[in-house]
This record gives sequence, structure tokens and C-alpha cells, in this order.
Amino acid sequence: MKKKPLKLFVPVERRETIRQKIISLLESRKRPGLSARDISVEAGISEKEAYEHLEHIRRTMNKSSYTFIVTPAVCKKCGFIFRKREKLNKPGRCPVCRDESIREPLFSIENK
Repeated sequence: MKKKPLKLFVPVERRETIRQKIISLLESRKRPGLSARDISVEAGISEKEAYEHLEHIRRTMNKSSYTFIVTPAVCKKCGFIFRKREKLNKPGRCPVCRDESIREPLFSIENK
């Protein structure tokens, strides 16, 4: 059997870091904001990686002149709002009706 030649992985050339790209995306969109899925598509990263970057951005934005705003997730069936949730990712199921159809949290950045 012939072996295929290995292809070298060439990373995408970027002018700004991923977090800078996410911050500029969040600043350009006003309320209600973008979901992690939207951010992952725009920034070219996985959704899990987007949540990790958002957590770091939230910690650094609260120390600067910007405010990181999270519009909480909402159950599509009963309308329960996940207000007190500290995690940024989408909840697995609703604590009231136990349904799994939940609208994702949305993120945005505003000047103070």
C-alpha cells in the first residue's frame, strides 16, 4: 500500500487575536447580542472554545470601562429564565418542566 504524503498544517493568518475578534463582534452588535454558536461561526472556533474565551473576557471587561452583558437563557416550553446562573454555557434542561429545549444565553458589550 502506498502512503499518502503528509500535509503540513498551516494556521490561518490573523491580524488580531481571537479574544480581540470576539470583543469587536460583541461591541458591533447591540442588545440582545450574540450566542456562543454565532460567535464560534464568526470567529472560526469551536463553540466550547468560544465559552472559554467568553469567561475570560467577562473577567477582564468588568475591570475596564466596558460592561459585559449576559442575557440569560430561557426555557422555550415554560418560559423559565435562568437569572442566577453563573456559568455562561447553555443549561442542559429546565429545573421546572424538565424540558431540554432552551434558548441560548446571549452576550454583548457596552460602554459604562
